Amino acid sequence: MKYILTNVFFILLLLLLALASFYVVIDVRYFVFVGILWFIIVFIGSSFIGSNYHVKTFCSNPLITEKKIAITFDDGPNEMTAAVLEVLKKYDVKAAFFCIGKNIESHPEILTETIKQGHAIGNHSYSHSPFFDFYSKAKIIAEIEKTDALIETILGRKTTLFRPPYGVTNPSIRKALAVTRHKTIGWNIRSLDGVFKNRKFLLDRIIKRIKPGGIVLLHDTSIETVNVLEQLLSFLEKNNYSVVPLEELLNIKAYEN
Repeated sequence: MKYILTNVFFILLLLLLALASFYVVIDVRYFVFVGILWFIIVFIGSSFIGSNYHVKTFCSNPLITEKKIAITFDDGPNEMTAAVLEVLKKYDVKAAFFCIGKNIESHPEILTETIKQGHAIGNHSYSHSPFFDFYSKAKIIAEIEKTDALIETILGRKTTLFRPPYGVTNPSIRKALAVTRHKTIGWNIRSLDGVFKNRKFLLDRIIKRIKPGGIVLLHDTSIETVNVLEQLLSFLEKNNYSVVPLEELLNIKAYEN
C-alpha cells in the first residue's frame, strides 16, 4: 500500500508541475529534485524489510510486553547448522530456520535433524542469488515453489513462511507472494554476523537491541555465530528472557494444515 500511495503522490506532483509549466516558467531542477526524492524513498523502502513498503512483513510483535523474543537463522542448512542445533538443544530453545533450496539438496540430513528437534522451517529462496531482486515475478515464484517442494519432501507439510534474500522487497516479489501466499518474515534485531566476525561486537550489538517481542536475525553458517549464540542464550537466561517459537511470538501458523 505504501508503494502504491508513494507512486500516486509523486506522479500527481510531477503532473502538477507539468501543468503549471504552461502558465509559469518552472526550472527543470524542480523536476529533477522530485525524481531524485522519489528514487530515494523507493530505494529505502525496498532495502529495509521493516518498512512494509512493498509487502506486509512480520518483524516483531510490539503488543508483547513480557520478556519474550524469537531467534531465527538464515542461509542453511550446512555443516555449521549441526553446531547451532547443539547449542539450542543445550538451552532447550526452539528457533526458526529459513533455508536455501540448493543447500537443502546438498544437506537433506541436516534439515531432517533440524525438523526432528522441533524447529520451524521457512523458505529463503532456492538460489539466494545476488540478482534475486532483479528476477521477474515468474522466476521468483519458481524459486519459492522449488524450495517449498524440497522442504515438503522432508517435512511432509508446506511452509507458509518466507524471508526474501537480503531482506529486500520490490514489486516483483510482492506480486509473486500474492500468488504463493507466504507470510513474509523480517526481523528487528540484526546481528550482522554475515558481515562481521568479531564476537564481542556481534554480541554487544544484539544485546543493545533486545526488547520484548523482538526477532533476532542470525546465520547458521559460521563458528563465530555458534559462539555468539551460546553467549546470547546465557545472557537471556540470566536476564529472565524467554526464547519462544516464532509462531508463538507472532501468533501465526508456520505450515499449511
